[in-house]
Amino acid sequence: MSFVVYPAIDLRGGKCVRLYQGDYEAETVYDEDPLTVARRWVNEGAEWLHVVDLDGARSGDPIHLPVIREITRTLQIPVQMGGGVRDMARLEELLEWGVSRVIIGSAAIDDPEFVKAALGSYGDRVALGLDAWDGRVATHGWQENSGVLVEDLAKEMVAFGAETFIFTDISRDGTLHGPNIPAVRNLAFASGKRVIASGGVHSVADIQELARHQDEGVTGVIVGKALYTANVDLAEALARLKEE
Repeated sequence: MSFVVYPAIDLRGGKCVRLYQGDYEAETVYDEDPLTVARRWVNEGAEWLHVVDLDGARSGDPIHLPVIREITRTLQIPVQMGGGVRDMARLEELLEWGVSRVIIGSAAIDDPEFVKAALGSYGDRVALGLDAWDGRVATHGWQENSGVLVEDLAKEMVAFGAETFIFTDISRDGTLHGPNIPAVRNLAFASGKRVIASGGVHSVADIQELARHQDEGVTGVIVGKALYTANVDLAEALARLKEE
């Protein structure tokens, strides 16, 4: 099992942005052209890309499909994508366009039967995005708190066939305060499945520490702001992981 570093490309208004703790009013624009950003991470050695349609996550209707299609057509690298995927038609459209793994988030709360059907049909090409405030799942672009414990929802999704979870501690996201490693490990233990960590990565050392828990099911990390602020050099991070 290899540990994967996923550079994050968050889309809002056609631009590559980062939010602070999921706050749409606390946005920083890092590039006007998401494809240029995607090419940069590929050139630095990325093995996967993590793309999120922030507008779609909040509205339930992805609006950046042309950008996502351009990335998947242009770059020879697998892409995992989420944001507003709440029905089978949209899921299948993304898969047909070349998205390797589709992330379902809010629908796990709002429409579990859809998630069950999606996992039954597409297996590990579907990942569950579990975004949490204080251990409870937030939905609809992190604007609503469901009150459901992350571990409880994960176990329900495992019963439906989920194999991969993407866990974001919203309080850490965009802060550069370090990932919530205990919460990531707890989710991996509770679910018995693969967990990709997201939120708070500040340094290459953070990535290395997460990678040391591969045998517990922590199989990757999503890195966003730390790449854009140059706190993390992607090529250096990948080289350090190979050394270990």
